[in-house]
Amino acid sequence: MKIVIIKYNAGNVYSVAAALKRIGYSSVISSDLEEIKSADKIIFPGVGEASSAMKFISKIGLDRIISELKQPFLGVCLGLQLLCDYSEERDTKCLGVFNERVKLFSGNEKVPHMGWNSISFNEHKLFTDVKNGSFVYFVHSYYAGLNKYTIAETNYIQPFSAALHKDNFYALQFHPEKSGLVGEQILKNFIELI
Repeated sequence: MKIVIIKYNAGNVYSVAAALKRIGYSSVISSDLEEIKSADKIIFPGVGEASSAMKFISKIGLDRIISELKQPFLGVCLGLQLLCDYSEERDTKCLGVFNERVKLFSGNEKVPHMGWNSISFNEHKLFTDVKNGSFVYFVHSYYAGLNKYTIAETNYIQPFSAALHKDNFYALQFHPEKSGLVGEQILKNFIELI
């Protein structure tokens, strides 16, 4: 099985590759469009800022192929946000897989949201053998609200989407690669069950 982790200027690609290795999978880290298109599974991680990430994605032509991909595709953190229509972060037009706007947290709590939060979800193959209410690790200032694509939610300042799903596209706002055994199980489910 060929797993490609998309390399762009906002990815935490090596920690994702290390997490996959811990659960027994090798991966290829690449920004080559043909390599990405030939993958069996694709992971789109992200740490950073939306507008500069989108500029790089557009520069290499990745924006034109992502929505056409048919294989299972997993966005992580900024990867989830970039799969939405729009981000308030520097007024950024994103990839438009999920018809959803990404907003900046506002309220009395500290931003960015950083740390462990529990997630709740209905039965979904991405969460096979994961206990409802499990804790996962978040680091973000922007979020997608609850919407028709939401398959898991959490609460910080207000309820928001912890995970999204549409067709072959899955996305996590939290970092599975930093979420211990729970995160490893979710990655394993993406690789083995989806």
